[in-house]
Amino acid sequence: MKQTPNVGEHLSCTKLTEHVLYILSLTSISIGGMYLMEVSLYKADLKDVVTIHEMKVKAFMPLLEKYQDFETSPANETVERIITQINQSFTDYFIIHHLDVAVGGIRVVKKDNQNYSISPIFILPEHQGKGIAQKVFTMVEQIYDDAKSWKLGTILQEKGNCYLYEKIGYKKTGVTKAINDKMTMVFYEKHI
Repeated sequence: MKQTPNVGEHLSCTKLTEHVLYILSLTSISIGGMYLMEVSLYKADLKDVVTIHEMKVKAFMPLLEKYQDFETSPANETVERIITQINQSFTDYFIIHHLDVAVGGIRVVKKDNQNYSISPIFILPEHQGKGIAQKVFTMVEQIYDDAKSWKLGTILQEKGNCYLYEKIGYKKTGVTKAINDKMTMVFYEKHI
């Protein structure tokens, strides 16, 4: 008897504690067994600064080497800058976990009138291409369910990033910024 694939999704996003733990689970059942993907967001505080810095450097270093954007690359940001960002009242910084392993981070910046921006989101190179970032965007939109719009910027030459943002509903604003002769930033927004 031939089995047909059965693919289903279960999505849950729950605020568990004051420190804020959000969990998104995706379960897919297919021929040959079950695939369980668990992505979690842990709200960062000052004890997480070194971890965030190390992951950010590792995640952005390949892009820094490729584009030579020494003044703008998150790979060149200091620990002090991350401390400042975590301490900002309008910023929430999260460490992204995949199956209980820290694999990246995301910073949500609260603007006025229920507008938010993502600056930055990063996944360690060895964990890229697994759908983690897409799941994180789903979680963040659930956590900040009062949002009217989201904004972010990315490197125009990084077609995979542009594809992801467009796939999840972001539209180019028409604004770009040349950083150097190798790299241009392109800006996106999503209206809810």
